[in-house]
Amino acid sequence: MRFGAVAAVLLAATTTFAAPPPKPKIVAPDVVPYPTAMFLHSLSNNGKSRVSFRAAATGTRFFFEETAGVSVYLYDGANYRRETFLKRTTLEKAMKAYNKKR
Repeated sequence: MRFGAVAAVLLAATTTFAAPPPKPKIVAPDVVPYPTAMFLHSLSNNGKSRVSFRAAATGTRFFFEETAGVSVYLYDGANYRRETFLKRTTLEKAMKAYNKKR
């Protein structure tokens, strides 16, 4: 009986004083350029589809991975312009291939 009471008190104390879960980290920027906003709008089909992608940059190239493959962009001094699309590849493989070319 005494053990049950102690266990109940310990359980209540641990759940009451447990640290609250961390707040979600905000990753969205404060300002989004119009072309970027419209790109994301169309990519998610006006919010009807959940979107998953990865992106990375190295040197003068920007890599954008999506389900179908990786778009490789080259910086022209003002913008990144699509250089090629690599079907059925991953971000890591594309970056490795282009880093060898340097």
